[in-house]
Amino acid sequence: MTQSLSRACVLPLFVFVLGFGFATHAKGKVSLSATPVSVEEAQEIAVAPPTALLPELTDAAADLTPLSRLEHNGSLWLLADTPEGNQAWLSYDEDGWQSQSSPPGKLSNLQPGGQAHVLALGTNDSGNPSFYTYHTITNTWADLGPIAIDGSVQNVRNARDGFIITSRDDSGTDINTHSSVALNKRLLKPIDWSLIAFYLCFTAAIGFYYYRKDKQSTDNADFFLGGRNIPWWAAGVSLYATGTSAISYIATPAYSFGKEWLLLANNVVGMVGTIFVAIWIVPLIRRLSLMSVYHYLEMRFHPHIRVLASGLAIVLQLGGRMSIVLYLPSLAMSAVTGINVTQAILIMGVVTILYTALGGMKAVIWTDFIQVVVMLGGAFVAFGYIVMHVDGGLFGMFDIANADGKMRTFDWDFNLTQATVWGFLMLNILGVLVYPQDQVMMQRVLSTKSDKAAGRSVWTLAAIVVPGNLAFFGIGTALYVFYKQHPANLHPMLSVDSTFPQFIAAELPPGITGLIIAGIFAASMSTLSSCINSVATLVSVDFYERYAKKATQKKSMVLAEFTTVIGGCIGIGTALLLARANIQSALETSFALGGLLGGGFAGCYALGMFTKRANWQGAMIGVAASIALALTAWFYDAVHPIFYLLIANLTTIVVGYIASLMFPAPSQSLLGLTVYTPRKDTVAVGAN
Repeated sequence: MTQSLSRACVLPLFVFVLGFGFATHAKGKVSLSATPVSVEEAQEIAVAPPTALLPELTDAAADLTPLSRLEHNGSLWLLADTPEGNQAWLSYDEDGWQSQSSPPGKLSNLQPGGQAHVLALGTNDSGNPSFYTYHTITNTWADLGPIAIDGSVQNVRNARDGFIITSRDDSGTDINTHSSVALNKRLLKPIDWSLIAFYLCFTAAIGFYYYRKDKQSTDNADFFLGGRNIPWWAAGVSLYATGTSAISYIATPAYSFGKEWLLLANNVVGMVGTIFVAIWIVPLIRRLSLMSVYHYLEMRFHPHIRVLASGLAIVLQLGGRMSIVLYLPSLAMSAVTGINVTQAILIMGVVTILYTALGGMKAVIWTDFIQVVVMLGGAFVAFGYIVMHVDGGLFGMFDIANADGKMRTFDWDFNLTQATVWGFLMLNILGVLVYPQDQVMMQRVLSTKSDKAAGRSVWTLAAIVVPGNLAFFGIGTALYVFYKQHPANLHPMLSVDSTFPQFIAAELPPGITGLIIAGIFAASMSTLSSCINSVATLVSVDFYERYAKKATQKKSMVLAEFTTVIGGCIGIGTALLLARANIQSALETSFALGGLLGGGFAGCYALGMFTKRANWQGAMIGVAASIALALTAWFYDAVHPIFYLLIANLTTIVVGYIASLMFPAPSQSLLGLTVYTPRKDTVAVGAN
């Protein structure tokens, strides 16, 4: 009865939240507003004009007369008069002065806009005040239109989101007008909500199906590992789903929109490491019949290392990863669609808890499969739609992107402050050495039928990850070309991360909008369900079964089901707190710090698998040293953040091995625990 209760306790909450979400409607494109304000209101919203130190005017800036300048998006921007009486627009960075796209009108005032926009006020050809925006990424100006004012302009002041224009009418009265830009959030249509609802209900139904099918099972391997009977291709697709969250769905297009394709090189280089993982690492770990990958650390080193690593993993999942995969996509979608952040978090969180608690790993993996179909289907549809609306189509898009250097994929410089091929190569070599360290990913590998099937699941991941990520990088590049051709469609007050969500809300037709939003939901829910299930597994296996005096599989399953619900609720609660506090940047910093603190434990796997001399004392010293060195690199901003893990793990491996030489060699049998002492058979379940 307790087991049924734990599985059913989320049903009323699910029904309530689903209805709550669909009771709300989103309100599309950029509009210019001109609002009369009082003298007091004008004083309240007015801000000082931007100032910046002006470097020597050389090269492209020589012979120019400065008018206005500001620092924004990592560069200094200068508006200046030319000797011919025209206006010039320039940027200044480490490469010196660069001429940029010429202003479309006669500009007077500048104000920082969103992350990549500059707002400008000037006069059009008719002599009327007009609102302009400049996009620093596409190097394009947009004329948002004339500003409706009464009388003649007397004064212009800057405001946080635009300008305050003081005009004088025929009677001599001064009128203050606040001119700003707004994004009218578009109303989602019934077909959009229908598609989202169908997707959510379908994923919930999968959980119900496996609940009814396996409700009499008392084998905890059914809940934690899908009965070790998952097809290799399904496990491989689930591996991809787990590693591709909604953050990737939104952030990857944003990255390629704002920069290049350099991060794609990491996926390409990583395919080489897949060979070694599938042939050597996966069989070694799978033959130990583990449910928790941290059990390996006890077998090879000491129970203390297992407990510390597992406990830290649980904390980082509950306090970091779960809340992030719920909060950040909800925040981005809310900015442009009107879907309330709280509602989005609750809908995704509760539905995910539902099918994860009811169906265990089987439900997680099969919903992952459906979610990848929805996710990639939506991505390819979005890419196709954008390309159809780019002048010149696909070939025109590639011509513009190549001319602007937007598709550079490989950087061969040996510079760890940048995303280079050599850095990715080192990162992936290390990734191979510490591959078993991720419980979330390894649970899928351990759920397959055999060593051969487990290896094939990793091959499947390698086969999907590059073409899948190509779609996301392609979306960002297509968006770059689209907004370069249609700059007035891009809202100047939003962040770069909101570029794809804004396109979804403002440009896509009904139906396709719902499909893409369902894809974003799918990306979040696939990662969230994997995190929840892994936390439940670790709590039950590494703590309850390890330390309870009378542990049973039935009690372990009940604990796992309750942990699924409680852990999911903690993730939802943390995400809601973040939404309420609106501390996105602090969240990202704390999450990066959490990764730094826990990164060194992964190096213990390399010490364990690839050396016979390493011992638990050396491993602990190595972990402590890795935390200290990684935090030092973070504090001094010594390397690109993507390489913090590289520093932490290399430190654990090198310092850990050297420190191990100061203590006695391991006394226990290393059979099956290193690549030098492999097992030819599989450990009987429960024997370790």
